[in-house]
This record gives sequence, C-alpha cells and structure tokens, in this order.
Amino acid sequence: MTFLKTKHNKKKAITGLRNGLFFLLAGALFLSACRKEITDTNPDIRLSFSNDSIIFDTVFTSLGSATHRLMVYNPSHSKIKISDIRLEKGTASDFRINIDGESSFDKKDVELRGGDSLFIFAQVTIDPNNAANPFVVEDRLLFNTNGNEQSVKLVAWGKNARYILADHYTPGFPPYKIVADSLESTEWTPDKPIVVYGYAVVNSYGSLKIDAGTKVYFHKNSGLWIYANGQLNVEGTRENPVVFQGDRLEKDYAELPGQWDRIWIMEGRPGFDNRISNTIIKNGFIGIQAESFFEKTKNKLLLDNVVIENMNGAGILSRNYTIEGKNMVVANCGGYCLALTGGGNYRFIQSTIANYWPYSIRNNPAVLISNFLKDTNNNPVPIPIHFTLGNSIIYGYNNNEFGTAMVAGADSTYLLSHCLVKTRLSMDNTGYFRNIIKNQDPLFLNTETQDYRIDTLSPAIGTGDPAIGDEAPYDLLGNPRGKKPDLGAYQFVPGQNKKSK
Repeated sequence: MTFLKTKHNKKKAITGLRNGLFFLLAGALFLSACRKEITDTNPDIRLSFSNDSIIFDTVFTSLGSATHRLMVYNPSHSKIKISDIRLEKGTASDFRINIDGESSFDKKDVELRGGDSLFIFAQVTIDPNNAANPFVVEDRLLFNTNGNEQSVKLVAWGKNARYILADHYTPGFPPYKIVADSLESTEWTPDKPIVVYGYAVVNSYGSLKIDAGTKVYFHKNSGLWIYANGQLNVEGTRENPVVFQGDRLEKDYAELPGQWDRIWIMEGRPGFDNRISNTIIKNGFIGIQAESFFEKTKNKLLLDNVVIENMNGAGILSRNYTIEGKNMVVANCGGYCLALTGGGNYRFIQSTIANYWPYSIRNNPAVLISNFLKDTNNNPVPIPIHFTLGNSIIYGYNNNEFGTAMVAGADSTYLLSHCLVKTRLSMDNTGYFRNIIKNQDPLFLNTETQDYRIDTLSPAIGTGDPAIGDEAPYDLLGNPRGKKPDLGAYQFVPGQNKKSK
C-alpha cells in the first residue's frame, strides 16, 4: 500500500508541475502581447531605396500614363515611424503615389519594422501634345524619419520630343550618353525638338551633324561634349537657325542665364574642323568651351553667324585652341564674353562683343586674352598666342572692356584693327592697335532687349576696313555690307524696324 500511495503522489506531482509550467508560459505570452513594440527614434537611422530617382523614360505619342515601383527599406533592426511621405508639389504635382494600397499626395506616420520594406507606386499622366507642358516634368518624393529628410526624384517627359537621357555614370564626370560613338556619324534633324538630360557625347572619331531649324533644349547641368578627335557640324541657315537653350519654356525663363551647362569641344584632327553656322546659343553657364586637353589641337573651330548671349560664366572660354569667327554677337555674360586663355590662335571679324550684364557687379572685361596656363604649383607656363580682331565692337558697362594677361617666354602677338573699344588703355601703339574708335558709344538700338544693331548716328557706321568687310560681305541678318562696311555684326539699314532682330 505504501508503494501504491507513493506512486500516486508522484503522478500528482508531475501533473502539478505541468500545470505550473503551462500557466507560467501563458503568463509570459500574455505579458509579451501586452508590451507594445518600441519605436526607435534614433536620428541616425536613414531609409534606403531601390532607386535614388524614378525616371519615366517613355516618349509618349498620345495621352500617356506610366507607373513605376519604388522599394523603401528600413535597414535597422528596430521598428521606425516615417512621420511623413509626400510629394513636394502636393496637389499641384503631375505625379500620384500609392502607399500600401492607399492613393495619396501625403501620408503620415507610416510604421516600418526592422529589416522590413515598403512598396510605393508612382504614376504620371501627361498629354505630350499639350503646348503648355514643359519638356521635363519633375517632382520629389520626400521622406521624414526621426527628423531626417530624404528624397527620391521623379522625372517624366512632358512634350513629344526626342529625349537623350544620360546612361553612363563615371566617377569624376557628369552623367552622359554617347550619341555618336567612334567611327559613327549621327544627324539631328528638326522634325522633333532634341531634349538633353545629362551630357550628349560625341566620342573620339565620331561625328554629329545638326541640321537647320533644329532646336536643342538642355536640362539643368546638361550639355554637349565633343570628345577628343570627335567632330561637330552645326548647319543652320539665316532663315532657320539652330538653337541651343535651356528646357524651361515659361516666359520668366526666356532670357534667364544659367539654365544649362555648356558646349564643350576638345582637340581634333587635321582636316576635321568643328563648324557652327547660323546658330543661337543662350541662357547657359558657358556658351562654348574649346580647349586642347590632351594635346594641342590640329583642327579649328569655325564660327559663322553665331549669337551667344546670357551666360553666367563666359560666352566663349578657350584654352590653347584655334578659333576663327565672323558675324558673331557675344553678349551679356557674368564673367567674360571672350576668355581666350593659355595661348592659341584666334581671328574674329565683323563681330559685336557687348556686355551689359544686369544681374550682378561684373569686374572682368568683356574680352580677355592670355598667353599662359598655370602648373600644379600655380606657376605660369608660357604658351604662344596670336589674336586678331577686325571691324568689330567691344563695349559694355565697365570702363575697361578689353584686357590682356601676358608673361614673358612665349611668342605672342595681338592686333585690333578698325574697332570701336571701351577701354582705359592708351591704344597708341600701332603694333597692337590701328584705326581705333575709343570710348564712343556705339548707339545700339536697345541693350535691354539685346538688340545690338546700330542706330542712325552711331560712330561705327562706315568706318570699317573694306578688305575685312569683303571677307564677310553680308551681315548677320543677310544685309550687304557694300564698299563701306560698318563695325560689328550688323550693317546699318535706314528705316530698320526697332522691334525685331
């Protein structure tokens, strides 16, 4: 009996132990369920994204709608709260977002567990044939997490055009797309506007031809890059010029500088000159940057009937290049109209260099020539320069609009012949200056509207060298110069209309 009783008690004890463990586990689970998961408010936590931008790169031919997916990741081990996810332009945005099945322009207090992710769908609907649309439609998707604001760019095309979108991202270089590879010839035609997003690159031994009437629009920080031994031919006509400008078409941007970067031309091969004719280049940072980068260029840049205006930096910036130009207008630049540096060979005739930059104080002359570059120790390295300017005007707000920076050790010459110049220099040395009209107002028709034709009483009328005029027998507008050419890009025409250029 004692044995049976002991066995019974042992069984009872085991049962009690099991019951105790059950209640203990149940209590732990209950307490765990009641305890709220802590949200980490560490300001160092940052979200990560599947893309840093969403680009709707479809070229629409009718009413277009496209949707892209964005993944948002919480890389921490803790739960976080995204206090705000919103479109920067709000209800005015062309984009819409869907967050976890909910469509909204703005969603607050989105919780995301550690290591978890969130789906966001972005959509845009655009009528590309709407003339009021800009070429590039942009917004930003903003995220605020523990006081940290992060963003993802949204980009779509708003007009029916040909879009050139950067697809190369090389450290130390701007984003770019090769539009003419080595031994490849590419032609841009006027049937659709060209919109460049990033840099359009002509590779070594490639060539790009741009036909008359073509309009090229550059997005912010974008440009055209003719790499070493590449070639550019811009073939506008007086009736149908080629135009390079920014991609903002609103009225407030019509003459606003700094909207895009530059046309960058490097050294080329003998017999493969770069040519730009009947072209308008406006509203960028640098109009044309022409430089010998790896070696001294063996070709030329030829400019004929070219207008460059409204540049934040320089109209033409060169480094040891060879440039010839006629019937040029280079006007209203925040730095220099012409900065011809590091030597080179330059000849310009029948040109108007006018700097009435209205946006800030300008301490630089409109034209600067120099015969050196600086080495890594900031010491000047002399390089020969030869510069000629004939039948031309250099004028602007500053008291001195022509300057030189020369060092010894390089064969350097310059000559201004039959020119009207605003300057403090004496210009008595006929080795450098001949037939100069000094500090007389050329009487441009209207500098505020950038109409640089000359008025009835201008001292520039009939004072040009006929031999130079014969090299450019017609002015920028196609008017004949005759036997008494005027100075500058425009020949005076009695009764000319003051409202048009």
